Amino acid sequence: MKKSQKASGRGRQEAKSTSPKRGKDSEAKSPRAKKNEKFDAAKSPETKKKGYKKPIKPSPVSKKYAPKRKAKPAESRQDGRVRINKYLADAGICSRRDAEQLVKSGAVEINGEVITDLSTRVGPEDVVKYGGGTLRKEKLRYVLLNKPKDYITTSEDPQGRKTVMTLIQDACKERIYPVGRLDRNTTGLLLFTNDGEMAKKLTHPRYGVKKVYLVEADKKIEGLHRAQMIKSVPLEDGEVHFDEIAYASKDGNNRSVIVGLRSGKNRVVRRIFEHFGYEVVKLDRIAFAGITKGELTRGKWRHLTEKEIGFLKMVK
Repeated sequence: MKKSQKASGRGRQEAKSTSPKRGKDSEAKSPRAKKNEKFDAAKSPETKKKGYKKPIKPSPVSKKYAPKRKAKPAESRQDGRVRINKYLADAGICSRRDAEQLVKSGAVEINGEVITDLSTRVGPEDVVKYGGGTLRKEKLRYVLLNKPKDYITTSEDPQGRKTVMTLIQDACKERIYPVGRLDRNTTGLLLFTNDGEMAKKLTHPRYGVKKVYLVEADKKIEGLHRAQMIKSVPLEDGEVHFDEIAYASKDGNNRSVIVGLRSGKNRVVRRIFEHFGYEVVKLDRIAFAGITKGELTRGKWRHLTEKEIGFLKMVK
């Protein structure tokens, strides 16, 4: 009996010795076993020594905070060449968008060849022609005029009336054009430039450039009418309104107000007052796109400052 038990004990010991050992010598470990080993290692005496820090796995760098690559310098800065649509806009022909249509229609020539490719670049040595004339990249000019009464906003008048172009003819050698218009009896600020792209942006309804006027009516302007002018005024070509309206003085003379609006409709200020039965006796534009008269007297002009030009370029 004892001998059989001893034999069976020896069999179990041999079986244990032949079975594969788990631990460091095992070929494969389960994920749970690996996790337990890391936990045991963290609690071992070696890890409790002074100055020990648990290693931190570096996290991937987010694209938002990744170092930005330096932009390559523009090709126009490297060799002085610019895209054809920018060249036409800088020459005062039109805006860049309109210039694209001119190029596509085959109306532009470079060195005697008609071009229709919008990616074409123009260098200082190239000869560009449009409308039978040779174009030259001009220096961009921005001239502000304080328009007097009895001048019309046009380049030429078949009836021989006085035009605003005669007032700024000595402003610069480049040919500049009015941005928008003021009617014959309206005075105030009128901008001139050869920057076609800028001119279109300042007159396009999408950008809603603000204009401020000093208005004098033929009679007292009622408060109820002022409130309606702010809210909405139905005209034959659509509803309009003033962004702001306030009495020009505090001496009880309620015939004069200062109004601000972004609409570019023809004679819109006069028509709003006529809708309520007022006749505009005097209309003077005192601010345009954030630019004011300053000390500019009636009939005189001045060049915009670099700060003012930068302000206009920020219009969006």
